[in-house]
Amino acid sequence: MSLGTDIKRYSRGALPRIALAVVVLLPLLYGAMYLWAFWNPFNEVNRVPVALVNADTGTVVDGKPLHAGDQVAQALMDSGQLDLHEMSAEQAAAGVSSGKYYFSISLPENFSARIASPTGKNPEQAQVEFTFNGANNYLASIIGQNAAREVINEVNAEIGQQAVETVLTGLTDAGAGLGRAADGAQQLATGSRALSTGLTTARDGSAQLAAGTKQLRTGVDKALTPMIDVLADLDTLEVNPDDIAEAAGHLAAAVRSTSERVEALNLNYGQAAVVVDQVVATLRNSPDETVRHTGDFLASAQRLMRAKDLDPATPAGLAKLRENSAKLEHDLADPTSKLRVFLTKATSGELRRDAIKLRDGVDALDNGARALNRGMVQLADGAVKVADGNAELAEQLRAGTAQVPSWTPEQRAATAKTLAAPAKLQLIEHNPVATFGTGFAPFFMPLALFIGALIVWMVLKPLQARPIVSGLSGLRVALASYWPGLLIVVAQVAVMYVVVHFGVGLNAKYPLATVAFLTLVSAAFLAMIQAFNAVFGVAVGRVVTLAFLMFQLVSAGGIYPVETTAKPFQWIHPFDPMTYAVNGLRQLTVGGIDARLWIATAVLAGILAGSLALSSWSARRNRQYTMERLYPPIEV
Repeated sequence: MSLGTDIKRYSRGALPRIALAVVVLLPLLYGAMYLWAFWNPFNEVNRVPVALVNADTGTVVDGKPLHAGDQVAQALMDSGQLDLHEMSAEQAAAGVSSGKYYFSISLPENFSARIASPTGKNPEQAQVEFTFNGANNYLASIIGQNAAREVINEVNAEIGQQAVETVLTGLTDAGAGLGRAADGAQQLATGSRALSTGLTTARDGSAQLAAGTKQLRTGVDKALTPMIDVLADLDTLEVNPDDIAEAAGHLAAAVRSTSERVEALNLNYGQAAVVVDQVVATLRNSPDETVRHTGDFLASAQRLMRAKDLDPATPAGLAKLRENSAKLEHDLADPTSKLRVFLTKATSGELRRDAIKLRDGVDALDNGARALNRGMVQLADGAVKVADGNAELAEQLRAGTAQVPSWTPEQRAATAKTLAAPAKLQLIEHNPVATFGTGFAPFFMPLALFIGALIVWMVLKPLQARPIVSGLSGLRVALASYWPGLLIVVAQVAVMYVVVHFGVGLNAKYPLATVAFLTLVSAAFLAMIQAFNAVFGVAVGRVVTLAFLMFQLVSAGGIYPVETTAKPFQWIHPFDPMTYAVNGLRQLTVGGIDARLWIATAVLAGILAGSLALSSWSARRNRQYTMERLYPPIEV
């Protein structure tokens, strides 16, 4: 159970102890470092550089500008889910093609217009375009597609956070309401036309009314003014109505007595008329003022009776005179008779006041008729304007009804779907990767060739001793050992490609170029490992090779985007030979050849030349033997 004596030799000297420590720590490189590099790459997606193109030109909705593209772009930038860089479409296309950006997100010109389309008859989902390049990184495209779904959900949440059913119902009801409003406006316009016609007729009637009231006013003025003047004179007298009745009674008695005497005396009627005229004249010339007014009144009555063929000079007139005088005597004696009331009002001034009120009322009526006529003219003109306005309103409402969509149940369902998911995902992939294996082949094939080259130098000597002792140049010494190894790795390339192509199913876009590039990769790795062994010695060189392989694996970006790894490996990435092997093979297997292929070819060719130069220098150095070379502290 003893540890043996072999391990004791690693306890003497610094280099053996270091070698023992490296042996202990080497699994740590392949375990802890690998885990550290890819501990949680999906949590570091926000480091993945992505191009953002906002080509949206905006639109106008209900008279207000809508820039949904700006809103979505800002929301994506603020979310921090990706390392977004806003730029033009041309810059984004160039960046994705060159690998500067793993993919791009584009908002097209009609983005806002399609966002607003559900308010019309043809709702369309807005598109958010994701453009990938399979020649960049397979997992980056997978991550991008996952991110695309998250982005589209965020876009829909940002844009579609609305009351969908309310919008649909409101628009439908608005269309029906506008239709009813248009019908009502049309009816209103028709009614306004009828009203305008009626008001025109009323205007003409009011003009006739104004003319009639004017004539009425003139006639009333002519009739009432003399009466008012007489009543004004009469109002100045202090007359007792009973005196008027008594005087009238005497007069009636006198008339009756006279008519009887005339009839008894059988006077001719001409003489009777003369007698009546004398009586009236006597009354009118009486010194009693009351009797004089009575005489004037009887004179007027006499003229009226003669005009109606009641002349007392005739038998019929005399009979009628007796009858009327009796009635007059009776009316004047009765305080409730119309004549007695009239005389009372006339003597008290009340009749004059009523006449003045009547005249003033007629004046007011005339003025009102004129104002009515002016108002009717204005109203008729206004009614014409109202009718025109209502007709225009009906026309505009009809136009508005045509613009508001009237959805069928199917259209409503389609619009609801569009509003529920205003944006949809459109994936555009350049140089698509057919399978998962195709995406990882550019990483695993260089890894296999690196291990193959490592094994070659386990079988062959990195630097042969005989050419060194023979005094050949360092380059010839390096090539003497390198050339046989190159033949082996070329065979490795041929066998590996035939198997992966025909057996596994890898269909490279450029098969011959792929084989040639794999040969270059294998030749570069073979030369580099030879240089490690030549410079550090076989034992240390192999350990260095294994450690270097680990750093290549975690920093080449062959699996996950290098931006998702730890910072130290991002720094190593540009100096990692396998980075360029992976870049070149991606373009040759899936397509999309650009400058990265030529850079990779130049870098690998440079590694090949530089490694051969280091091996040549080491061969030249090895011409001198030292105790360390004769008795190396570490042997493998």
